[in-house]
Amino acid sequence: MPGVGVKIYSVFFKLLLRHKLQSLAAAAGGEDDAAAFGVSCRADEATAPSNPAFSAADGVASKDLHIDPNSSLSVRIFLPTPPPHPHSLGLRPRRASEPPPATTNGGSAPYRGYLPHAVSSPRAAASARRRLPIVVQFHGGGFVSGSSSSAANDAFCRRVAKLCDAIVVAVGYRLAPESRYPAAFDDGVRVLRWIAKQANLAMMSKVGGGVDTFGASTVEPWIAAHGDPARCVLLGVSCGANIANFVTRKAVEDGKLFDPIKVVAQVLMYPFFIGSVPTHSEIRLANSYFYDKSTCILAWRLFLSEKEFSLDHPAANPLAPDRGGPPLKCMPPTLTVIAEHDWMRDRAIAYSEELRKVNVDAPVLDYKDTVHEFATLDVFLKTPQAQACAEDIAIWMKKYISLRGHEFSY
Repeated sequence: MPGVGVKIYSVFFKLLLRHKLQSLAAAAGGEDDAAAFGVSCRADEATAPSNPAFSAADGVASKDLHIDPNSSLSVRIFLPTPPPHPHSLGLRPRRASEPPPATTNGGSAPYRGYLPHAVSSPRAAASARRRLPIVVQFHGGGFVSGSSSSAANDAFCRRVAKLCDAIVVAVGYRLAPESRYPAAFDDGVRVLRWIAKQANLAMMSKVGGGVDTFGASTVEPWIAAHGDPARCVLLGVSCGANIANFVTRKAVEDGKLFDPIKVVAQVLMYPFFIGSVPTHSEIRLANSYFYDKSTCILAWRLFLSEKEFSLDHPAANPLAPDRGGPPLKCMPPTLTVIAEHDWMRDRAIAYSEELRKVNVDAPVLDYKDTVHEFATLDVFLKTPQAQACAEDIAIWMKKYISLRGHEFSY
């Protein structure tokens, strides 16, 4: 069972969360009163500043981009330190008797730019440029709070970027009730198409022989120089898992819209699934830690309009009869993370079981003595369970993003 400190903190957390949701509901008024521009971050939530220099602590750089002039949709991109190989840079390896090169930023590797330099040939330049898998991450918060730049989400994405050696694109989707369904889901699709556009523009620039082609000025350099669109993973946290699953289905259903992006896997961390017929865990753990069922239903009422509110809505219940989309057998490998004391666990397990029935690789990682958002909530980020969860995700993910093959397996 969680400790006394967690239980006490949970009580105050739930009181504050319910008060926040009730305040948002009161401020929302009607269901169609929100501007289309929306908000992607609450003013009362702590955020972490981006840092385009490689951090001495974890070797990860980050920056924010506002990618849609017609809405508040934004992304925070995380890039792990690219270690250039001495031979690819036309340099000889350092001998053991020689002192190490000088470092900056408190001991981190010296920053030498994102593109290779001092190369002996174009072929050496191509080999020196690392191509990293791309992880598209959707934060949690019940569709009404959280952001891509929150302190907790920033720390979690840095951890994922470092462990997976991947570019992480954290999506700052529009929040409810200012922007109700399907705004957040549409934003997820829009970000994946934006990444595809960057990859296409990068290829156009190559065709031009290094000369800027039409539209090349809009290329995002980190993704263009280091991203591998053929190795893309979607990762969602809580309600972000619902968004990730929706975007994955869209990518499977109409892959040409996202070319050259290939979604090779998805990770659903304690998904925000619900349904009209309660499961065993929804009854037994309805008043569980941090996020009780009644409070989460209030969040769903803020996300879905009054006209279409239903606990069996396709956004809420992935196994609803009218969910639409591609058949489950077409879905990519799906890792599901669940917590022992989370009332949403049974429905996540059921979804994973349905995927396995049609031969989709869909393991479930169940962590004992844990609660909803145990690996991503700020108070839990430094716990052994949170660290172990991130490492387990990285091990599984490398089955599908490693260029050396499936050397990792459960």
